[in-house]
This record gives sequence, structure tokens and C-alpha cells, in this order.
Amino acid sequence: MKEKPVVFSLSSSVSVADEVIKILNLDKNETIVRHFADGEILAKPSETVRGKHCYIIQSTCAPVTENLMEILVFCDALKRASAKEITAIIPYFGYARQDRKSKPREPISARLVADLLKTSGVDRVVTFDLHAAQIQGFFSCPVDDLTFINVLGNYFKDKLGTKDIVVVSPDHGGVVRARNLASHLDATIAIFDKRRPKPNVAEMCDIIGDVKDKTCILVDDMIDTGGTIVAASNELIKRGAKKIYVGCTHPVLSNDAIDKLENAPIEEIITSNTIKLKRESSKIKVISIAPMIAQAIDCIEEGVSIAPLYEV
Repeated sequence: MKEKPVVFSLSSSVSVADEVIKILNLDKNETIVRHFADGEILAKPSETVRGKHCYIIQSTCAPVTENLMEILVFCDALKRASAKEITAIIPYFGYARQDRKSKPREPISARLVADLLKTSGVDRVVTFDLHAAQIQGFFSCPVDDLTFINVLGNYFKDKLGTKDIVVVSPDHGGVVRARNLASHLDATIAIFDKRRPKPNVAEMCDIIGDVKDKTCILVDDMIDTGGTIVAASNELIKRGAKKIYVGCTHPVLSNDAIDKLENAPIEEIITSNTIKLKRESSKIKVISIAPMIAQAIDCIEEGVSIAPLYEV
């Protein structure tokens, strides 16, 4: 009889893991996570994992380093407890924006995190909408970079239809993402020329594409401080856009980002629960990724292609 997979949740993704466990009809496996007075972390499974395929669900969102250390310590515990295989499901992969040296003496932290995960005992990584797809190449183990774009596409198609829609990328780095969503909606795309005079500050210099009298869908992989989305939405209104919707995978929403977005000329923001919202907002709608994670686990367990997940 085939051994059932074991799904664990750590501090940042408890609710998502609970949904996944319910969908897969698995028993909940308790984890022990303790933070000592000096900040050290102890993380371990409460029961035996010998010879079992273990899945850990944890986003490395704020506090980023603490959540990352929980994964590393827990994986080390599983490896030393003779787990057969360890899959780290990291819905939001922190440090992904540090994927290259854009200035002298900068680290490539995304590669460092990939090495740390492998050293801790991870055999496979499952994540969602990496900030840069090439980060998959930093790993020496298999990486499944799932996407939330098709879920956004289905939602907007049902809500808005496909007439007079333009998908807008807030910068040139998100063009492929915008094109994929536009293809789903049979829509055109527009691209902002964005400048960053300093970190977390965005200036929209120009736009390529026609947005006048159109319903615009701004799409990005994440919203952090909200500066880019607010600046882009204001510029779209100036250029005659009729309505503005926003779609993103990761609601990082640092500092006062939710307040900024609530005051921006945006109808609705559709996002996922890769990161738990700090507070609810009438403008933000969350669609769960738990069904996709559950399907990914099924595919991995059965040894079949994960490609159908990209066709949701």
C-alpha cells in the first residue's frame, strides 16, 4: 500500500495548509515551532516521518528572514529524521527581487537562498510567479513555478468579458506576464516606461499603447508599497482610461500600502493568499491557491505532468 504524503505548515501559511489538507483528505500533522528568548528557532515534526514524502507549506514573507529560517531548520529536522523526500512549497519566494547585480558590490540573494534550501535537504521546490523566471536556474533541484495568471484571466473574463479591455504592465519587466493575461482575455496590452529614482519609489514616464476609453487591468507579480500601482492608475486616468482593475499574485502590502490603494482610482484588486492580508479591504478580493497546491501534490505523488495546472 502506497504511503500517504505528509503535509506540514509553518508559521506564515497555516490557513493555506489547512485548506490543502482538507482538499486532499489527509490527517493534519502537527509541527513544533519554538522561538527562544534570544531569537533562535527550533522547528520539528511532532511524529515520525521515516520513509515518508514530506511537503512543507511556508511563504517567506514578512518577517522574511525568520520565516526562511523556519523552513531551513524544519527541513534539516526532516532530513535527520530520515524523511524519504522533502518538497518545499513556497507560495511567495522572498529575496526573489535580488536576482542579479544591478549595481557594484550587491549580493545575488535569490541564489543564496536557493543554495540554503538545497543544503537544508529540500529535494523539490513548488512556488508561484517568481519575480524572475530565470531564478529556477539557481536551483540544482526541480522547481515548479506555478502561475496565478490563468486564475486572474478566468475571473476577469467572467466579470468584464473581453470587449474594450487592455492589459497594462507597470514596467517592461512584466511584459510577458501582461501578454499571457491579454492572450487569455483576447485583449491588447500597454506598457509603462517606469523609472526608480530610489528603492520603492516609482515614476511613470510614458506609456506604449492605447488606453483611452478602455477598461484597464494592471497586472504585476506583487504589490509591495503600492507606489507603482497607485502611480500607474493615476496616469491611466489622466490618459482617459474608463475603469481600472488590478491583478497580482502576491499581496506583500508593506507599511501603508492598503490605505494608498483604497484612495487610488481603482475599482477592485484581485490577489491570492500566498501571503495573508494584514487586514481586509473592500477593494481587495482574495482567491485561494490551495486547490492548485493540492493538485500539484497529487501530480507529484502520481508521477504525472504538472502542465494541466497552467491551463486552469
